[in-house]
Amino acid sequence: MKYKALLLSLCLGLLVSACSTSLLEPKKVDYKSAGQLPPLEVPPDLSAPGRDERYAVPDIGNPKGAASFSTYSSERGGNRASTAQDVLPQIDKMHIERSGTQRWLVVPGTPDKLWPRIKEFWQDMGFLINVERPEAGVMETDWAEDRAKIPQDVIRNTLGKIFDDVYSTPERDKFRTRLEPGQQPGTTEIYISHRGMYEVYITEGKDQTRWEPRPADPGLEAEMLRRLMVRLGVDETRAAAMLAEGAQERAKLNLAGNDGSGTLEVLESFDRAWRRVGLALDRVGFTVEDRDRSQGLYYVRYADPDMASKQKDGGWLSKLAFWKSDTPATIDRIQYRIYVKANGENATVQVLTREGGVDKSPTSKKILNLLFEQLK
Repeated sequence: MKYKALLLSLCLGLLVSACSTSLLEPKKVDYKSAGQLPPLEVPPDLSAPGRDERYAVPDIGNPKGAASFSTYSSERGGNRASTAQDVLPQIDKMHIERSGTQRWLVVPGTPDKLWPRIKEFWQDMGFLINVERPEAGVMETDWAEDRAKIPQDVIRNTLGKIFDDVYSTPERDKFRTRLEPGQQPGTTEIYISHRGMYEVYITEGKDQTRWEPRPADPGLEAEMLRRLMVRLGVDETRAAAMLAEGAQERAKLNLAGNDGSGTLEVLESFDRAWRRVGLALDRVGFTVEDRDRSQGLYYVRYADPDMASKQKDGGWLSKLAFWKSDTPATIDRIQYRIYVKANGENATVQVLTREGGVDKSPTSKKILNLLFEQLK
């Protein structure tokens, strides 16, 4: 009995100690690319994981076509050193700007100089780079699992080192990084948007699952910005303080227009509103097919989940998985135009039809509501 009591006391002490420590530690993330896990069943507009250039065989110009590991390591290390020296921004001029729930990082330097360093950041975080479009300033990771969310019990710590893939979480994350020339010459604005998926059971016997979208996590976006700042040379304490700064409401929603349409007023200049609307579209998960900044237009596709559920049998589960259907035509994503227009010192956002007319449908008001939640 004394032995049992002693053992119980030790267990309770360890538990209290672990809880106290976890409260003091910053948010933990430990991503592992889904490219090394079973493939995800995702909506058709979301890309599948691609190859990672980190694993490409190097060509160092050896006349015999042979390459030693020491030579490759030396070359790669030299490239990293020169890259860091070339693009490491001036820390004292780096800062965070914030509007509503959105934050972005303003860094001295041009997008083309910062691009390789940001790519390296995501790779070292455990992601594969799935989309690279330097001309558009868009970089997107593949889906990855946050291994930090796996419970670290005794069995996991013992067996997980041998059978690591046996343990997994029902969540996957991916991040899109958008680089835009800053308002101040010689600066770059870096936006990070999150998209998440959650695995749910679709049968009563819990023998089949499906991946469903989950809301964007602003806190996770902020954590990635903080880590990127530290990677670029900012002190940990200063990076945390910069992210903690508050902001006022920056948008107003009006769904009762005289002509039956709705509008969203963004209380910022057109340049800032244009960037923020683009980030909001990334967050919500719209498929952005094209954009024309000179006309203030984003060309997007959107499927109203409520309308899709009415066209199918299957109840609430079908409503959640609105991209799955035996007849894809019934859930075709309709094209809309998101129109951003300068209005004095502010900007106005409207939803237009595919043909360019003002959209007065209930769906257009839902789209404005989604954008308002991101822009307010």
